[in-house]
Amino acid sequence: MAKRKQLTKRQLAVIEDLFSGELDEQAVLDKHRVSRNVYNKWLAEASFTKQFDQRIAAAYCQSAALIARYAPLAAAKLVQLTESDKEETARKACLNIISVPHQLSLGSRLIGAGKTQASSEPPAPNPSPDTSGGQAQQLSDQTVTKLLAVLAEERDRDSIRVVS
Repeated sequence: MAKRKQLTKRQLAVIEDLFSGELDEQAVLDKHRVSRNVYNKWLAEASFTKQFDQRIAAAYCQSAALIARYAPLAAAKLVQLTESDKEETARKACLNIISVPHQLSLGSRLIGAGKTQASSEPPAPNPSPDTSGGQAQQLSDQTVTKLLAVLAEERDRDSIRVVS
């Protein structure tokens, strides 16, 4: 088995700067005096791409953690907005609430795909998170009515599109 090549300090510095977000790719290469040809050769090296891919996976994990940290607050705010006096704001909040489980499922599959690329198994679906800190959150009758009305409106719009 071939020994994996260690990355140079220069390669590590380039990767670090690429993920710091302060400079674009060409500016990073210029800063470290790396030509496009050399960079392309690095991208063809397994050890470089492995480190690069690990940094990408870490960035996605950090993003997922940040989103997860604020998800309960965002969910609570959306529920509050369903009670808005402005009908359009309430309607959009209802639509967003309805679409959250689909977005969470899609997001977890995308993040899971990054972790399981080496595996041939598809990522397991994640259950919907409890955004109330362990207690089931009750929606008011008015909120439930608005949610159902928005669902019915969307269903009616979809059936009109199909007929047209």
